[in-house]
Amino acid sequence: MTAVMQSSTAAIAVTLSAFFAGAVGLEQGCALIIGQNIGTATSSALAAIGASTTAKRLAFAYILFKLVAALIALILFPLTMPLLARASGAIDGVTLLAGYHTAFNVVGVAVVLPVIDRFTRFVERLLPERSPPLTRGLDRAALVNPVVTVEAVRRTVALALQEICDSMISSLYGAAEAKSGPSASAAAAALQKAQEFLSNVSRPPASKEEERRLTSTLHALDHASRFADLARADPAIAVPNDEPDGTRVLELCEATLASATQAVGDVAGEAALSSSAEPLRSLETPGAALALARAEQAAQALRDLRPAHRRATLGAVAKGLLTVQEAMSRVDFVRRLDAAAHHAWRSAAHLHGRGDEPAPRLATIE
Repeated sequence: MTAVMQSSTAAIAVTLSAFFAGAVGLEQGCALIIGQNIGTATSSALAAIGASTTAKRLAFAYILFKLVAALIALILFPLTMPLLARASGAIDGVTLLAGYHTAFNVVGVAVVLPVIDRFTRFVERLLPERSPPLTRGLDRAALVNPVVTVEAVRRTVALALQEICDSMISSLYGAAEAKSGPSASAAAAALQKAQEFLSNVSRPPASKEEERRLTSTLHALDHASRFADLARADPAIAVPNDEPDGTRVLELCEATLASATQAVGDVAGEAALSSSAEPLRSLETPGAALALARAEQAAQALRDLRPAHRRATLGAVAKGLLTVQEAMSRVDFVRRLDAAAHHAWRSAAHLHGRGDEPAPRLATIE
């Protein structure tokens, strides 16, 4: 009955009217209410067809909750009916049916709420997440709201940026060559999917704040994509750790990437998407602002070090310490590290809406 009417409220209203007219008794009305509460879950089941895993989990949890509540009501039915029959002498039957409907859901919540964590894990095991972790937020349902669309892309960019930074930090010291390739490739694929997802936004920005948020997100996406391309390049040529400038280059690059990872942590870890275009600053924590400043300073220090490293490396050829090919390879490697650090920092800055202004200055990095 409820599935056909697509409204448990309408179905229960019909039941109350039927009881008031004498077409059904109190016991029959209560039985109909149990069925109608189960039937209201059909709307959620239909809405979940073709939806994301998260939407399917929510719909399944709702159906399971209704079934649990119905099972409890059926078990207690032989005990509840005599009580309602005695109460009908003092309370109107329509009021009793309405109260029974309320009690039905209250009892279900009271039973499920204490075990909500285990209930959640049970639903997650039945419906495991199959989409890649980096792109789970790119749900087609988010395209209905441009603000949510942008927020979903921001989170994807932040997650991809963290993945690339972690992989590149490991590969700098030759600790994770096997990890760096696939991780950077997966992050690059996620960023490409984010570009396609953002291209399907339903409408242009409706306010200056939405426009600024979208522009910052596009800048962050562009820098992250360039960073991913650099990270996927062959890391075989490295700066020797025994060179003072080489060691310093690696330290500054690592500091930039680590700070960028920390700075976007609050964006990557957002539990919910904002429903309105609030200022980007409202999403920034004091720790993120400090991390951005550190990333900027380390990236700038690396850029300032490049000319000296280049002169020393090319000069080593004339002294017979390096071959021309070795020198060129080292210079090119430092150039790529400089570019990677720059794009990582700029992407993090734009994710926080700070791409057009300098971060607070810090003391010189030791």
